[in-house]
Amino acid sequence: MTQYDVLIVGAGHGGAQAAIALRQGGFTGTLALIGEEPELPYERPPLSKEYLAGEKPWERMLIRQGAFWEERDVAMLLGQRVMAVDSAAHCVTTAAGDTIRYGSLIWAAGGHARRLPCPGGDLANVHTIRSRADIDTMLAGLSGVTRVVVIGGGYIGLEAAAALTKLGRQVTLVEAQDRVLARVAGTPLSRFFEAEHRDHGVDLRLGEQVAAIEGETRATGVRLGDGSVLPADMVIVGIGIVPAVEPLLAAGAQGNNGVLVDAQCRTSLPDIFAVGDCALHANRYAEGACIRLESVQNANDQASVAAKTILGGDTAYDAVPWFWSNQYDLKLQTVGLSTGHDSTLVRGDPATRSFSVVYLREGRVIALDCVNAIKDYVQGRKLVVEGAAPDLAAVADPSRPLKELA
Repeated sequence: MTQYDVLIVGAGHGGAQAAIALRQGGFTGTLALIGEEPELPYERPPLSKEYLAGEKPWERMLIRQGAFWEERDVAMLLGQRVMAVDSAAHCVTTAAGDTIRYGSLIWAAGGHARRLPCPGGDLANVHTIRSRADIDTMLAGLSGVTRVVVIGGGYIGLEAAAALTKLGRQVTLVEAQDRVLARVAGTPLSRFFEAEHRDHGVDLRLGEQVAAIEGETRATGVRLGDGSVLPADMVIVGIGIVPAVEPLLAAGAQGNNGVLVDAQCRTSLPDIFAVGDCALHANRYAEGACIRLESVQNANDQASVAAKTILGGDTAYDAVPWFWSNQYDLKLQTVGLSTGHDSTLVRGDPATRSFSVVYLREGRVIALDCVNAIKDYVQGRKLVVEGAAPDLAAVADPSRPLKELA
């Protein structure tokens, strides 16, 4: 039976950062990272952006080269999936039936792309975007594709629509709600991105339900709730993820939509931590509510906290959330969480394609969405961290630097 002092489950951003932070912090024990994919840890955000568009080669997406992990004596157990956790025996069991013992376990398994629950969701040319293999499979079948239907108007769906439009495909995007980005942004930002995508030729179908994917072995169309059919040579589904926490919950860990962790990223099971997309945690930027944050920033920050805790430190997770999205020549940068805002103001003119949406709750700044407005993003961060209540007329004036208003 193999044994490691620290076993990290998940070879994404969180898992990689946990291993890096442990070694940088002076950890000299045995350390292994186990991942479902055969790849070394790599950056996932480019999958729906530069990698899909052919603008970023695979080699540049690796978080570290292979020699880095070898030099730091991090065992890479790749192409393996953990199916069960025995917290009393301090061991995990893989899909191949192997048992691995651990002293401490860091669960950084992220999640799996949510599949369509309707008929036809499993046809050959219906794709999700979560791994390198997903994109490689999609690209391998793209040569004969003219019409693509993207289901889901969140970041992944919009980024995929932009990338495929760049590649010359006719894209139709279907969103169940009445605007894109409805879950994560206010109406002003939604309407801006809707206009941008339409200007680039994307056919947006808002407030539409998908009833079925038509076809026998391959998708030929997407049937909507009203009975109409959108012809499709390829379908891409971007409707979120299902957190990969089943083995932990089955072992008795607290949680539901994710696994619950405390400020040190400890689960309710002894010597087991959880970080990243699958970690359900109390977040002061969400008014103390327990949430999951699906972002590189959150994965890296929580991984560092877990590593420091294992090393004997007393660090608590309290990082301001931030996100980004690239679509066409637009760079969206978000700081804070806009959920629960009671008012918004637009700083600058969206017609110039450089502006910010400021979100407020009871007069205090809780988040900013900045489009091609890097200074606002950098300077607005302090407003969010401090919960500042600045003069709103000054905030709305783009000639006033935000750093003057903190």
